[in-house]
Amino acid sequence: MKQMMIFVYDCEGVIMTDRVPSGTTVTAAYCRQCLQKLRRQMRANRPDSLENGFVILHDNARPQRGKDVRELLDRYSWEVLPHPPYSPNMSPPDFDLFPKLKINMRGVRFSMLEDLSASVTRRIGQLNSSTDLMGIMDLPKRWDAVIRQKGDYTEGL
Repeated sequence: MKQMMIFVYDCEGVIMTDRVPSGTTVTAAYCRQCLQKLRRQMRANRPDSLENGFVILHDNARPQRGKDVRELLDRYSWEVLPHPPYSPNMSPPDFDLFPKLKINMRGVRFSMLEDLSASVTRRIGQLNSSTDLMGIMDLPKRWDAVIRQKGDYTEGL
C-alpha cells in the first residue's frame, strides 16, 4: 500500500503536511483546500512570511496549474516560481527534505498507515527542532549549475 503526502516547508522547517486519503484524487479543488490550510498554518506559525511576501515553488502538476488554484494564489499575492518538468537537481524536496525525512525510516516496513504517519510526524518534529532543512537555500546555486549544464542532470550537485 502506498501513501501520498503533501509537504510544505521552508528553511525554518515543515509548515504543513497533508496525508491524502487513500483513493482520493488530487484535483485543483484539493490543492485549493491545501493552500487554504497552508495559509492558516502560516498565519499561526509564520506570520512574518505572509507580511513580507511568500514565494511558492511547486512541481507544476496539472492540479496546481488549475484556474481556481491560480486565482487563489493571486488573491493571496503569493509569487509562484517557475519550475521546469521533473528535475531532481532543482526540486528541493528531492535533494533536501525527503533524504533527511527517510534517515530513520530506511528499511523499515510499516504494517499500518497510522504507524507510517506517526513516524513521519516524529521525524518532522526532529527536523523542525534543528537547522537541517537549510538545503533549500542552495536552490539558486543549483539553478545556476543546471543552466550551465543546459538542463542535463548533474550527479552530486
